[in-house]
Order: sequence, then structure tokens, then C-alpha cells
Amino acid sequence: MTTSSAPQQPIPVIIDCDTGIDDALALLLAVRHPRLDLRAVTCVAGNTDVEGVVRNTLTVLERAGAPDVPVARGAERPLIEAVRTARHVHGDDGMGDLGLPAPTRAPADVDAVTLLRREILASPRPVTLIPTAPATNIALLLRTHPEVTGNIERIVFMGGAVATGNATPVAEFNVWHDPEAAAILLTAGVPITMYGLDVFERVIVPGADVRRLRASAEPGTRLAGELLAHRGPATDETDPGGGLGDAGAVCAVIDPAGLATRRLPVEVSLAPGPARGQTLVDRRGRVGESELHEGTREQPLIDVALDVDVHRYVELYLGAVERTEA
Repeated sequence: MTTSSAPQQPIPVIIDCDTGIDDALALLLAVRHPRLDLRAVTCVAGNTDVEGVVRNTLTVLERAGAPDVPVARGAERPLIEAVRTARHVHGDDGMGDLGLPAPTRAPADVDAVTLLRREILASPRPVTLIPTAPATNIALLLRTHPEVTGNIERIVFMGGAVATGNATPVAEFNVWHDPEAAAILLTAGVPITMYGLDVFERVIVPGADVRRLRASAEPGTRLAGELLAHRGPATDETDPGGGLGDAGAVCAVIDPAGLATRRLPVEVSLAPGPARGQTLVDRRGRVGESELHEGTREQPLIDVALDVDVHRYVELYLGAVERTEA
């Protein structure tokens, strides 16, 4: 018996981001991993304002040595809520205040929704969307151009939580920032994987690896190390290990076997109050009294990440991002 040795075709992907330290880590991986064909990047307000997100995205792509990937400016605020940034986590510039020079690249002359539609419909193979940000751009795309779902393979989004939130006790930042947009994303009608806080917070690059990346003379590799060092947690002052964060969602596209998922009903809490923005994940084995008395509600079934092979994803990331210096 003969085994085909034909190389696998790269997966066409589009990242929608709010760059952001860990969005930057995700972009570095998407540019450098041979299994991915990064077709476009779209930007939305979230970790910082949308102008800062565009600037940071272009800077990272330059440092990564990316080809001329189109980058487009998207929504400057959520569908309903006001902008609520995370500068206390990502720094005033959204990139850890590393003092990076301004990019020489320029964004595309179209808006994010137009670029998303164009690149999805033009792709010869169905596209995988990787939103690592509030879902505002994606919601606008789905409501304005629903025909794009015919050429979307899957959406793997960083957002939500089964257990504990970070923006509130129960809500994760991306979903909390624009709950209505997240609710629209969940009903896109294509396969969806939720890479939430339950796995997001577990994938930590050891301090020794971070130090090695920071010492590299290669700009993209060194940037990865600086970003990881900013993210913590540190086991001690000389061992600044760092979390991959959003980059884990990109790992999940490259190597889905590194995730343990369950197909579960998920909905977003949209009512005002302390639970707004919570992703309600139904893990019950049977219906409860509420459904028996009040009837069942239709909820989208989502592949929810519940466990992750940490070592596998750390090695995947390092193997792609770290380059041997000439």
C-alpha cells in the first residue's frame, strides 16, 4: 500500500483583532506557520481605540516579515455599548508601551466589512475566521452580507467563559465589550469553536523560553519574547513566563487535536445587570424544570473548549515563531 506524501494545502484564514499584546502574539504565529495562509486582518476597537489597533497591527506584520497582507479599519465602538478599553492590561498604546516605531505600511483603502466580504468570497477554498476581539465587525458582516457564510469553513473565536469571567465575575472581556455582536456571531450558521477563558489562561510559555526569545536578534522573534514577558504570570523576578492568550485560538486552527471540546448549547446574556455579557453554556445531561414548565428555547450548538494540551501548543508556537538566526 502506498501513502500519499502530497503536502497539505495551507488553511486560508482571516484574523479580526483588537491588537493588543496577545492579538500581536496571534498575528506572529499566523504569519509564520506554514499551515496558514493569512489573507487579511481586520481591526476593531477593544483593547485600545481602533486607530491604535490599526497602527499596532501594521507594526506587528512588519516585524514579523509578513507579505503584503491587507489590513482594514473597522468599527470604532460596539453596536450599543460605549468603548471600554483594556489599557490597564495592554498599556497606553495597547502593545505594552514597548516604544515600537510607527509602521511604514498603510491600511487598505476599504473598511473592514468590505475587506472581509471581498476576501471571503474571493478565496478558492472556504475561509476560517479567527476573531480575537469583540465581534462587532463580524456581526456587521453577517447582518450586511449573509451570503459570505457559504464560503466560511469555521469560526474559531477567542471569547466567553464556561466558569469564571475577567471583565466581570461571569463575563469575558471580548463578549462583555459587545454582547449583541457576540450573540449574532453564535448564530452565524457555520461551525463555531469557542476558545474561552477556561483554556485561554492555561497556555503559559515557560520563562526560560521567553528569555531566549527576548535575546534573539531576529525582530519578530524578539517581539514575541517582549510581548510574552509583558503578559506574565512570573514565577519569580528572573523567570517571566508569559501566556499565549489569543494565540491559542490560532493554535486551535492549526492543530485542533490539542483541544478537548464538547458540542453544547451556548447563548449570551443580553439583559442589563451583573450577568450581562456572560456566555451561558448548558452542560446539563437532561432538560430541567424550567424547560419542562416553560418550554425549550432554541440555542446554537457550539464546540466549546474545555481542556487544552498546554505543552503541545507551547511547542507549536515556539516552533513557528522562533527563527534560527543566520
